[in-house]
Amino acid sequence: MINGQIRDKEVRVIGENGEQIGIMSPREAMKIAQEAELDLVKIAPKAQPPVCKIIDYGKYKYELARKEKEARKKQKTVEIKEVRLSPNIDTNDLNTKVNNAKKFISKGNKVKVTLRFRGREMAHVQQSRHILDDFAKMLEDMAVVEKAPKLEGRNMSMVLTEKR
Repeated sequence: MINGQIRDKEVRVIGENGEQIGIMSPREAMKIAQEAELDLVKIAPKAQPPVCKIIDYGKYKYELARKEKEARKKQKTVEIKEVRLSPNIDTNDLNTKVNNAKKFISKGNKVKVTLRFRGREMAHVQQSRHILDDFAKMLEDMAVVEKAPKLEGRNMSMVLTEKR
């Protein structure tokens, strides 16, 4: 809220240089702000009494936008990459999938390893669990199991993340 939008009985006013002016009515604070040719901006509306600052509103808005943009720039989005396996996978195929997973993990992504069952393979779900365990064992030097293998419908999946 700025200038005329402030409807509180009294507000704590902070000057343009950061010094506390004191607690007064919004009208008096507006007069002081107009004399300095600046705006009265409510910065802490939940405080008792609300805190208002005498500043240039356009400059204040620009600074907030810049800080927000800087914070977004520093964030790193973690993607989940998926590696699909089947119960009757050969060792060389498994090694290829492990190498792919290593690439994903080294780039900082999470890896979801999915073991897909089709048709009669559903009868041998528990015998196939060792494939996921072997996969995790092959990657244990650089990854840790975040979500243990779990059967969801026709798929058994687990999630691996980079070791900290």
